[in-house]
Amino acid sequence: MTLYGGVWESPEFMIISIIRTILLYIIIIFAVRMMGKRQISELQTSELVVTLLMSNIASIPMQDTDQSMISGVLPIMVLLVCEILISYLMMKRAKIRKIICGKPVIVINDGKIDQDAMVQLRISTEDLYEQMRQKDVFNIDDIAYAILETNGKMSILKKPGKETVSAEQMGIKTTDSGLQTVIISDGEIAKNSMKFCGIDEKWLYDILKKEKIMLNDIFIMTCDKKRSYKIIKKERK
Repeated sequence: MTLYGGVWESPEFMIISIIRTILLYIIIIFAVRMMGKRQISELQTSELVVTLLMSNIASIPMQDTDQSMISGVLPIMVLLVCEILISYLMMKRAKIRKIICGKPVIVINDGKIDQDAMVQLRISTEDLYEQMRQKDVFNIDDIAYAILETNGKMSILKKPGKETVSAEQMGIKTTDSGLQTVIISDGEIAKNSMKFCGIDEKWLYDILKKEKIMLNDIFIMTCDKKRSYKIIKKERK
């Protein structure tokens, strides 16, 4: 028996509270996954609002066990359905997307800062330079165009003379070895990544035998479509 908030609570009460919290945690994860794979910094306005509302709604039945689980789960599911519907409408109707998310705004146009746009967006010069540095641009004179996207991030196009020279521009032929993916992580085989690289477990175990290393001794192993691989062993403590 413990005293919490002036009320004596039994171990059974605490167990029920823990179980409810775990269930709501799983439901929130499911709901966020259904909304799509975005980082917090990339959420659109509607997605951010739904995420905040879901977290607040879920906290009520977590803290108050007198509340039924359905009082938390039902509003979350309703919000999820609304968000999916709104996302579909925004995908099909540009006007709806513009109303909810706004539109990209040009902050630097042909090398000139649009001060009116910065005032309208309430962006300070410190904010502008911070966004520049995050794009590896440290001199404003290098920028031809800068556009503030609807998710709050800035897209930057450098002036032609300031762009990094590509291999194509230098006339150098390059080969594409494909995306390097993790096929073993902390001793666990990632079968989907192996399929992406076009390899099977027989090839993998042949490589491990060749390198004289056990599966459980591997921290990370990467591979690409040309079957070039890299192995990082676990550090022994």
